[in-house]
Amino acid sequence: MGLLTMNGDGPDRLTEDLAPPPRPGQVEALAARVRATGVPVELSVTGASGPLPTGIDLAVYRVAQEALTNTVKHAAGASVTVTIDHGPRALRLEIIDTGTGRGLIGMRERLAVYGDAPEAGPLPDGGYRVRAVVPREGVR
Repeated sequence: MGLLTMNGDGPDRLTEDLAPPPRPGQVEALAARVRATGVPVELSVTGASGPLPTGIDLAVYRVAQEALTNTVKHAAGASVTVTIDHGPRALRLEIIDTGTGRGLIGMRERLAVYGDAPEAGPLPDGGYRVRAVVPREGVR
């Protein structure tokens, strides 16, 4: 899906969308789009990003996307902190918002094939945290 899209030149003209799948390095652009909705997003990326298998790239991006989308949809007035740490053996992803806990099943399914399911739950002082550790080598 989404490989063929309608071009603005006419209803019968199709073009191929050859953009590569999203990856963790594109979370900054995602965070900027969320900020444009009025949700404050703080993003911290540490470590040497280096190449990751495509499936891991996509899964990590989608988890961040789902968490940010859930904040926009279900936690009016919330703010979000996204932390991505590129360690030598694993990529660590943490998303903390001040409001919601939706979309956890999809996040667990996306990452289960690469490692442990993400930890997710409410924080003692309110808000919600999703945390995942994804081995750099991929499927275990």
